[in-house]
Formats: sequence, C-alpha cells, structure tokens
Amino acid sequence: MSGRKPRSVANPLESTITTPSERILKECHSLYVDSENGLVKIASSLGVRLLPPRKKIIVMIMGNHSAGKSSFINWYVEEHIQKTGVAIETQGFTFITSGRKRESLTGNATLHLYPHFRPLLEFKGVMDYLTAEISTSKQKKFSLVTFVDTPGLVDGDMIYPFNVNSAITWLGEQSDLIFVFFDPMGQALCKRTLNIVEKLSEKCGDKLMFYLSKADEAGRETDRQRVMMQIVQELCRRPGLNKCGFEMPTIYIPNPQKPSRCVNQIDTVCQTIEKTINQAVQRTLDQLEKDCDLICSTISSKLEQDRVDAAYNKSVRFHSFMCGALGVFLPFLFILSFIVNTFSKEQLEELLGEGPAQTLSVLSGIVIYLWDFIPEDGQVVFVIIFGAFCYLLLCLAKYFSGRRNKILTKKEKRTMADYSDYIQDIVKAKKGKLYEWYLQQCAAEYDL
Repeated sequence: MSGRKPRSVANPLESTITTPSERILKECHSLYVDSENGLVKIASSLGVRLLPPRKKIIVMIMGNHSAGKSSFINWYVEEHIQKTGVAIETQGFTFITSGRKRESLTGNATLHLYPHFRPLLEFKGVMDYLTAEISTSKQKKFSLVTFVDTPGLVDGDMIYPFNVNSAITWLGEQSDLIFVFFDPMGQALCKRTLNIVEKLSEKCGDKLMFYLSKADEAGRETDRQRVMMQIVQELCRRPGLNKCGFEMPTIYIPNPQKPSRCVNQIDTVCQTIEKTINQAVQRTLDQLEKDCDLICSTISSKLEQDRVDAAYNKSVRFHSFMCGALGVFLPFLFILSFIVNTFSKEQLEELLGEGPAQTLSVLSGIVIYLWDFIPEDGQVVFVIIFGAFCYLLLCLAKYFSGRRNKILTKKEKRTMADYSDYIQDIVKAKKGKLYEWYLQQCAAEYDL
C-alpha cells in the first residue's frame, strides 16, 4: 500500500462558500437581469439602455513569449490549466474562469459565455484562436477573476494569423487590469510588446502593471538590477511610458525545491487583484444607485411630460371642436335663415313654439339684414368666399385633431408608479443593505 498522501482537490467543500464580494456582485447582477423586475427590463420599457454589471473582473496578461504568463495563471488557480514552456505555447486568446465544471470551450461557445467580447469577431482570424478554460478552483480570489492569457509576443518574421496588436489593444481596453510581464532572459525589450504597451497607455494607463517575471532566473542581484535598468531605459525612451512613480516588482513562481534569495513580490500581484475586486464592488454598488436614480428620474419626467401632453391635448380638442362647430353651424345658419324667412311669424310659432321661434327669427333676421348690405353683383362672390371660409374652419378642425400627442394609458401610468415604488422600496433598500454588509467586512463596528 502506497504511503503517499492523497492529492488535494482544487475546490474543497469549504471553498464553495461564496465570499462577501462574490455574493454582493452576484446579488447586484441578479437585480439587473431578473426576468420579472430586472432593472435592464424596466429600463428597456422606458427606452433606456442599461448594461448589467460583470460578476468578475477581467485581468489580461501580456508579454513576450516564455515570460511566465501561463505559469502565473496556473500558480494563481493552483491547477495546471495552461501549457507552459520555452516555446510559444499560447498562440491565441484563452479566457480562464471559475465555474461549476471543468470544461474547455471553443471560439463560438466562448463568445456565448462572454457576449460583451463579441466585437472580437471584427478581427479577422481571431475566432479560430479563441478558447475558454473553466476551472472548478476557488483558490485565492479566482472565483471573482477572469484571466485573459494572450499570445506570446516576438519580433522578427513571426506571422500571426490575425492582427495581434489591435486585438490585444482592444481586449486591454475592456479589461480591469493589464499585467505586463517582462522576463530577464533577453526578450524583455521585445519591440512588439513595447509598441502595444505604449498604445494601451494612451487610453488606459492606470490599468497597466509592470512585473519582472522569472526574477529568480536572472542570476545574481547585480544581473537583475542591470536587466531592470535596461527595461526602464527602453520604456523611458517612449514618451507615452515615461512617467513618474514607475514600479516593476520582481516576481517568480515559488518552488520549495529551488530556494532563491531573490525578493519575490508575487503577493503584491494578488493584493492588486484583490484591491481591484474591492473597487469593482464599490463601483457596482455606486452604479446600481445611479441606474436606480436614472430610472426614477426617467419615470418622473415621463409622467410629467404626460401631464403636459394631456393639458395640451385638452387645448387642442377645444380648438378642434370650436373650428368644427363653426364650420358646420355658420353655413347651416346661413341656409336656415333664408328658409325661415319664407315662413310667417305665426307659422313659426305654430311649428316650433313661441320661444324657439322668436330666437330663430332674431338670428335669421340678423343674417338677412347683413345679406341686404351686400350689393347684388357681389353676392355670388360672397357666397364663394363664405363657403371657402367654412371649409377652412373644417380643415383647421381636422388639423387640430391630428395634432394631439400620445398620452399614457391608465395601465401604463400604474405600471410606472409600481416600477418607481419597487426601485425605491426594494432595490435601493437592498443596495443599502449590501453596502452596509460590504463595509462590515472591512471596518470595525464602531466605525459604522
């Protein structure tokens, strides 16, 4: 019977318990994508486009080939996921993320998993070199991180099957962190790497982090210092990279069988990732509040606009009614006056009664009196002008009728009011609890 200890699994039972940050990000994400009352659905019904927050941060690792990118990922995950070696092992982009089951995905499935990276399709040839590795590991903060392992960069006649410079630059702009690994074995000054780094520094210089990887292989301390000086000098020659406060910690994968006296600052990489995760949690909570305020303000403005439109429609309806009534009443009165004028007073009273007959006689009398003022040779012209005027009134009535604005139905207004109440009473209250819970993890009770 063998005396070897059993190999520990990557995710023991206790590691399946989610961390506070992971729970907060998932809770916030669910508030956005809920099928019934998700903020994305509510905002869409109001004509506002919202994007759900990511549940993980994106960390892109770039550098020349054999710089230790894949080795670092394997060390962080504590599982052998990526191939490592002196040769160019990583020829495409690989997303390494945490999941329920160990799985490898190809290009199409990878874009289904990361739909916000679909613009990569615009780079011809990338699709065939796009993969994803899903690991069940919960080590360190891996459950909140997605690593992007990039192709090893070399100078010279190396031909890539796609525009590697543009693809890495675009991915870097989408990432939360960009780790640039320089190895001390003669490839640190790769011009292609420096060109991409300089391009990235123009738009996202605050995300860039530089590391001297494989520092334990650089020989003596003086050799390491010489390599670092060469790298710094090359970086300073480029205006976009010549900045104050430049740091380049020395890191290497610790190996108990090969102890080294070189200072290993690999823990600072983990601290940087953890700090970025905390910042992502804070940004997500702050964005949640901003999106809630945006939806509430949109609802308020729509309801206010609806009240303005309703008042406007009331005014338009009045104008339409008046023009239509006059357009019908005036020609009717004009014709009726001549008809009434053919009857005697006694005949009208007998037909209509004394009151209506008297009113009708007065109105027809006014029309006949005005008609007598018009010369006989101008009466035909008057009738034509009068008819045109009445037709214009009817056209104005139709015009005003078509000028009415669309207003909300009672059901729509009730739905908006329900949305506003839900956000104020449920979402904002939950956001407050999540923020309080987050602060409790990093501050003493007496500070709150």
